[in-house]
Amino acid sequence: MQQEIFHRLWKEYTKQNPSAQAIHDLFTKEGEQVINDHVAFRTFDDPRMNIQVLAKKFLKAGYEYKGEYVFEDKHLNAVHLEHPSEENAPRVFISELILSEFSEEFQKTIKRRLYSVGNAYYADPDLIHKGSVWGKPSYADYQFLRKESEYAAWLYVHGFRVNHFTVSINALQKYNSIEKVNQFIKDNGFEMNTSGGEIKGTPEKLLQQSSTLSEIIKVEFEEGVYEIPACFYEFAIRYPDENGQLFSSFIAANANKIFDSSNFREK
Repeated sequence: MQQEIFHRLWKEYTKQNPSAQAIHDLFTKEGEQVINDHVAFRTFDDPRMNIQVLAKKFLKAGYEYKGEYVFEDKHLNAVHLEHPSEENAPRVFISELILSEFSEEFQKTIKRRLYSVGNAYYADPDLIHKGSVWGKPSYADYQFLRKESEYAAWLYVHGFRVNHFTVSINALQKYNSIEKVNQFIKDNGFEMNTSGGEIKGTPEKLLQQSSTLSEIIKVEFEEGVYEIPACFYEFAIRYPDENGQLFSSFIAANANKIFDSSNFREK
């Protein structure tokens, strides 16, 4: 069941973000086996669509909650889930925006959008595949939300979909370090996220991550068509702890900078 879920998510993700498929294909052409370390989702802390709601589909597929995280400066809570028995089953990372920590006008703008459809939309067991369920967004609202939260602006437009997939560098043979992977990506013409440095984390912290900058796509807004960031592709290498166990959790300081991959930028 979990394989079906990820196959469908990958299809949706690469259709919107063809550069991820292009990078995946570059690795496979080099004879590499591309294994997915984790997928990530974004949502709001509204009880109709919060972490618990998005996690349902994965819990049903046998996943279990493993870690909890707080991102104070981005006003987010997050969890990650793992499958206890299926080898190479990707971890699932779900974060939610804490709406009460933002200005009144910001909350009103979000709530107007969330209440524009009935609760049945959020009760759909396939919500993680639905993208935006709210119809055409307003570009003025998108730009307004960005002032307080790039995360919220992205979610306002893109809705419920995978924010990124992640290549497990541990499963690669030729490109067996994060430096080699980053160079390979850049040599093939893709831009990296340099927020907090190109490489987030250290071997001592047992996790290093990097990512491309989000694909820029055309989106139809009420005011016309504009180009905005969609999704990105991440790369992660995990190191063994003192007991020889591969680190399986996440580090908030790293993830904090990975979130910036989908920030708005002029093309």
